[in-house]
Amino acid sequence: MKRSGPLFTLFAGLVLALFMLSVNATTGTGSSSYSDSSSDSSDPSGTAGPAGPAASPTTSAPGKRPSPTRTPSPAPTKKPPADGRYTGRTDDDSASVAITLRAGGAVAYFCDGRATESWLKGDVEDDGSMRLTGRHGAKLDGRLAPDNGSIRGTVEIREKSWAFTAPKAEKPSGVYRATAEARGERLDGGWIVQPDGSQVGILNRDGEPAEAPRLDPATGTVVLGDGGRLTARPVVP
Repeated sequence: MKRSGPLFTLFAGLVLALFMLSVNATTGTGSSSYSDSSSDSSDPSGTAGPAGPAASPTTSAPGKRPSPTRTPSPAPTKKPPADGRYTGRTDDDSASVAITLRAGGAVAYFCDGRATESWLKGDVEDDGSMRLTGRHGAKLDGRLAPDNGSIRGTVEIREKSWAFTAPKAEKPSGVYRATAEARGERLDGGWIVQPDGSQVGILNRDGEPAEAPRLDPATGTVVLGDGGRLTARPVVP
């Protein structure tokens, strides 16, 4: 009876060992080569796992309506000074000056009534300034006053200069000219008629200047000393 105790203990230990071995085999607590296909980056069957929600197409925000293009306002068209007649005298009162403006052009006559004269012409700028030129380098630089009341400037002839002021004038004031052939002579005359009726002019006979006979502004008639007649006409650009 004393021998059954150790045998029983041995038998119980064996049963316990078998039981533990059986539990281990059933639960698979040992190492394993199994891999979760859901975590494998490659899909041998060629079927990918369920894709995530498709990204919704990007909807561009409606663009702002382009603001209408504004057509630039046309620049105001500048106009040349109005047509007109201007007559006056030099500051030293030694000569007369007459200028006629027409359609943006100008013609001028400088005359001292004895031997010095010059015909000049050119354009008038929109601001009323003018630079007129004549023979032998003669020139006139002037500017029309903003109110169109007068022209102030200088005349230069043969290196001599005269300042002048020519107020606006009305007919019959202005500048006149006559050219003709008479008795084999070439006649060329110029006259300036002032608003007070006074006038000054030079008549060239074959290029020789002399004081001109009086002009009748109403008819343009000039009676020569030898009885001949000339007809002078207003000069315009």
